[in-house]
Amino acid sequence: MRIGRNNIAMLAQSDGSDDVVYEPFVVKSGVSMAANLREAFKTSDLLLQSPPRVRVLIDSDVMLVPVELFDESVMEQLYYHAFPRQEQDKVTYNVLPDLHAVAVFSVNKDLKLVLDDHFRDVRMVTVLQPLWRYLHQRSFTGKNRKLYAYFHEKRLELFSFQQNRFRFSNSFDASRSKDAVFFIAYVWKELQMDAEADELHLMGDISDDETVTTELRAFLKKVLVVNPSADFNQHPVTKVKGIPFDLQALVVKGR
Repeated sequence: MRIGRNNIAMLAQSDGSDDVVYEPFVVKSGVSMAANLREAFKTSDLLLQSPPRVRVLIDSDVMLVPVELFDESVMEQLYYHAFPRQEQDKVTYNVLPDLHAVAVFSVNKDLKLVLDDHFRDVRMVTVLQPLWRYLHQRSFTGKNRKLYAYFHEKRLELFSFQQNRFRFSNSFDASRSKDAVFFIAYVWKELQMDAEADELHLMGDISDDETVTTELRAFLKKVLVVNPSADFNQHPVTKVKGIPFDLQALVVKGR
């Protein structure tokens, strides 16, 4: 299951098969995500089958902490130093052993209650975790440094890796394409990346993609747009319209 800021979708995969069933749910505006999810349990074909276990991708603000500095007893205090406090949210975390980091994020309490009421085993991860895992492995290909830009739901996630750690990670408002170009150019400069040799990889739902790529290619030589079908060797999940790249990465590459 993927629970975005304004959308819900379910995906199921049969054991021993690459075939998937994808079912987006039409979210009602002005109604909480928890209430929308309760309604989905009444109408969704996949949810009516009452599977015992679920992995849930949660799209919320994420704070990264070096694993050697992580202290669960103060994670909530640190999280709300970085992001506005939401009393209806619960702060949780995922350990990222390959990257020597811990991803701290929030989940709406009512939403979590609905999930716990319907599933025996609920495993929640930040929506970016499958992408981080996949692109970290990919970052070792070639000798040039890489900056990754993931567009989803009018947001821009920028991140880069250095060996087995994050070099950079942050989120930006990408509702306007020119703003997205500005943020990418700013981060590129801050990281002192080489405009001739280093690589920018764009992926996801890029609004006005021609404008974004054209403007970026005016000053960066290697601007690459990721094609999920080619990247994932034409896996069946890439042929289903509307599945976000992060969910595709989870299906193909795992957590």
